[in-house]
Amino acid sequence: MSIRIRVAQATDDDAWDAFTRAHRLGSPFHLIAWKACIQESFGYAPYYLVAEEGESIRGVLPLFLVKSWIIGKALISTPFAVYGGVLADSADVQGAFRAEVERLAVQLKVDFVEIRNAWEEQKLGFTPINRHVIYAGPIRPAEEEILESIPRKTRRIVRKTLETPFSTRVQTDDFTTFERIYSRNLKRLGTPAFPTKYYRSLLTRFKDSIDIREVFLRGKPVAAVLTLYYQGRLFPYYGAADVEYTADAPTTYMYYDLMRWAGKNGFSTFDFGRSKISSGSGHFKSHWGLAECPLHYEVLPLKGRGVPDITPKNPRYQLAIRIWQMLPLSVTRMLGPWVVRMVPA
Repeated sequence: MSIRIRVAQATDDDAWDAFTRAHRLGSPFHLIAWKACIQESFGYAPYYLVAEEGESIRGVLPLFLVKSWIIGKALISTPFAVYGGVLADSADVQGAFRAEVERLAVQLKVDFVEIRNAWEEQKLGFTPINRHVIYAGPIRPAEEEILESIPRKTRRIVRKTLETPFSTRVQTDDFTTFERIYSRNLKRLGTPAFPTKYYRSLLTRFKDSIDIREVFLRGKPVAAVLTLYYQGRLFPYYGAADVEYTADAPTTYMYYDLMRWAGKNGFSTFDFGRSKISSGSGHFKSHWGLAECPLHYEVLPLKGRGVPDITPKNPRYQLAIRIWQMLPLSVTRMLGPWVVRMVPA
């Protein structure tokens, strides 16, 4: 019996998620909840591919069709996600997905296909892109063990924050404080803000596997992080702090507080997520004693074009970044959702 690749339908949602959760390389970004968030927040068209043999699912590949005057027309697996790519149960299925991606790319007349593989074994054989790494590692159940696993310099800062009167509040539906802190941080970095409906969709769609932790100092919110939880792994996905309180290191406290909570509640892995190589965020993450691992992203360029570089390090975007940093916060929050849709990082 041969392998057949088709576009998933709504009736496949439960089977898709079951396959994803059973696959050892599955992630929250492969789930139907992520598909719903991206589709309703940014309007991209999903092309979620299922590999079947008879009545059995043999693999899945989430893709979105993105049209942008900045990057052109692309198929991406998946927009705004750290991880994407094929989940398959054999090399034959992997090969079938590659052939279908190439066929679909030509049919849709895209400029390129980007596959955000977390693991080398997901690779389809397209042009490798080596721009990002992740930082991840095990979480110890005991707080003292967690402290001892952190390198000395960061551990010293952690101990200092534990003497500061920080407090934490967990939110599962109110993202107002988080959005305010995070949007200010994005502006400072010259990055467009996400639409409000994106945060609302994330909290609604992921339900019991997501929360927002707000950190307070003397009654004022000074940091916040939105975290996804998936099968023993936690992903502090979007986080920021008020720069006025940098000297108090609220970000360090926030992530350590999340680590010790996760250890006490049976989580096994802390996934600090993606950073660009030699970036400031990567430098911060590298001081937590977590393993640095390359991400195995791939691009299939078409129409004779080279591999696109839509990172902030591209000189083409430097002037735009500087201008964005100078704009009033109200303007960046108004224009950000439109701009960010054009650059699905």
